[in-house]
Amino acid sequence: MLQRYGTDKIGFLFAPIVTVWLLFISGVGVYNILHCNPDILHAISPAYMYRFVRNINKHNWRSLGSILLCIAGSEAMFANLGHFSKKSIKITFVCCVYPVLLISYAGQAAFISKNWGTIPDFNHLSSSMPDHTRHAFVVLSLFASAVGSQASITASFSIINQLLALKCFPQVKVVHTSDKIHGQVYIPDLNWLLMVLSLSVTVGFHKVDAIGYATGMAIVSGMLVTTCLMSLVISLYWEKSLFISACFLIFFGFFEAMYLSACIWNFHRGAWYLVMLSVLFLTIMLAWHYGSMKKYEFDIENKVSSEWLTDSRVPGIGFIYTDIVTGVPAFFSHFITNLPAFHQVLIFVSFKPQPLPYVPSDQRFLIGRVGHKDYKIYRCIVRYGYCDHIRDTDDFEEQIIHSIGEFISLEEKDFKSITFEEGKMTIVGKPGSEGNAAYALIPVNNSMSTASSSWTSKENTNTSCHPGSEKGPSTNAPVRRKKVRFVLPPESPKMQASVRDELQQLVDARESGTAYILGQSHLVARNGSNFVKRLVITVYMLLDRNSREPPFALNIPHAALVEVGMVYTI
Repeated sequence: MLQRYGTDKIGFLFAPIVTVWLLFISGVGVYNILHCNPDILHAISPAYMYRFVRNINKHNWRSLGSILLCIAGSEAMFANLGHFSKKSIKITFVCCVYPVLLISYAGQAAFISKNWGTIPDFNHLSSSMPDHTRHAFVVLSLFASAVGSQASITASFSIINQLLALKCFPQVKVVHTSDKIHGQVYIPDLNWLLMVLSLSVTVGFHKVDAIGYATGMAIVSGMLVTTCLMSLVISLYWEKSLFISACFLIFFGFFEAMYLSACIWNFHRGAWYLVMLSVLFLTIMLAWHYGSMKKYEFDIENKVSSEWLTDSRVPGIGFIYTDIVTGVPAFFSHFITNLPAFHQVLIFVSFKPQPLPYVPSDQRFLIGRVGHKDYKIYRCIVRYGYCDHIRDTDDFEEQIIHSIGEFISLEEKDFKSITFEEGKMTIVGKPGSEGNAAYALIPVNNSMSTASSSWTSKENTNTSCHPGSEKGPSTNAPVRRKKVRFVLPPESPKMQASVRDELQQLVDARESGTAYILGQSHLVARNGSNFVKRLVITVYMLLDRNSREPPFALNIPHAALVEVGMVYTI
């Protein structure tokens, strides 16, 4: 329940708990070392590890999987790079976490060596606590467990956020809890899913041993995957020799493969649950990535040129939302083929997220033409940061139209733009700011809309900042959408007649009304496809129907919305 406040908020609460807990277990460790067996520090020598491996047997080999639990949780620090800097993690781990763990485990080993055989089965940490500290240990351990789970939860948020950027996970709501530290996110859906999974594991297994085996498998699997990927980074990104990359993979991979084999022995004791979850999430990731890429490739391969469009025009402006930034999308050509008429002015709108909290207003819109000037077809690429509410405004379309008006005005000074090249875009400034756009379009006669579609709420956005953010909206109260009427200013001697005519046509089209055209994809496997391909496409369609809408589809008036369904044969 505290996750929604963000790491920077709850960190003030958790940091003292972690500090007290580390000091507590290190103090108890020092006490046990001095009181039970000071010679236990000699066990740090690698010679004892060599003796263990030399006298290995089936029973001892299985225990290697449990040894991995000694580092469980510490690896979560490095998964939180989006929440803390690398320098802070290095200093904390080397100077604090690692020495404390070493002292704590040495104290437990000293206690076991003194009480060997007296207690048949006990929890090493709790049993090693002195009598006068047991009550404090119970309270601190509960709080420390909550802090440890918080580290894993925030790491999961970071991973899902990266998967969304790579189009490997269905659309979920992402709340950026800080506009200063990039990567601090909160995902409500995942937060409650983790709670359900945690409760199901606890209720299903009944005992901690099975959970420990699954945890050991998770740790060593993550380590092995990281080693394999790091070897690729060494050879491909760092451009080192294949020999160095192979040595790195063999050296670290040998130890990790040894621990992985030990965990496989415990597969039937609880590690199977991790494998089941891994297969489930990998299937979701594979299906979503495969479907998204195939859909995008289909749009690219089946796009048509602007010359293909017919001359049947109807009054008004049509906003066509698409992912591609060149050509006419396939779903729109499908729409024109079956209904050969389109609006007087067409605007192809594409949304491109940027790894920034906010994109300045004077750099948000990229405007260009599609085809010849006489077609009156424009392309607008909207760049936004993860804290920008791109459609949570009352004049989003008016901003785009203002930007197009400024683009037309700027084009007057650049005669090369008359012969427009596909893909060439121009950054336009903030509408209404000082510059060439000051005389393009002027909003007048603002009025309040009473239609049901004029009410918007911040909670509808897929990606947002925490309500407490300095620049984000501070309230969830509904916002009324303003209706804006545009007129041209008086005659200007600096404006050419062709520019004025095009601006007038833009104004007339805006006055005639606006329509929003969205493409709805339906993926179908081609006849003769194998079972795996059909399964992946089926999973993708199931996820697509039950995931959130993309952010640009939010708050569009239903009366002006046209959804064009199209079958994508993959």
